[in-house]
Amino acid sequence: MIDECFNEVEPLLGTKTACVATGRARATVYRRRRGPRVTVRRPRPSPPNKLSEEEAAAVLAVLDSERFVDCSPAQVYFTLLDEGTYLASESTYYRILRANGEVRERRRQATHPARVKPELVADRPLVVWSWDIQCRCRHWISYADRSTMPMLLAVCRSSDIPKSGRSA
Repeated sequence: MIDECFNEVEPLLGTKTACVATGRARATVYRRRRGPRVTVRRPRPSPPNKLSEEEAAAVLAVLDSERFVDCSPAQVYFTLLDEGTYLASESTYYRILRANGEVRERRRQATHPARVKPELVADRPLVVWSWDIQCRCRHWISYADRSTMPMLLAVCRSSDIPKSGRSA
């Protein structure tokens, strides 16, 4: 609607006055006339001090060696520096590990099996007994597990339950 009105008024009043009359920003008008910007992305040049494939393989071999298999790249970097060996920077160690899909916990750790949710199965009456006690509005509700037997609901006042059986 504003576009149609603006296009009719602009030749008569000029761009600045037509923008004021229709409530349109002049920057929007000029931006739409210019059209979209077309930028060509050129590939990023590789730095002159980039490690060669052989050097990167040597760094990866050191990181995966038996001596450093449980160490972080920072520990490997500083250990090698203490010994007088410089292979690459610490960030390059991380970059090489990331390129090879090895940025993870490097220490050997035990993995725990997935926790299995216990399942109660009754193949005959009086095999499985299960209950849940909840306190809601001064009433104690006790009911059996719905999946194993028909629901048993017993509602009693909290005054009917002995004080030793009450929870806080």
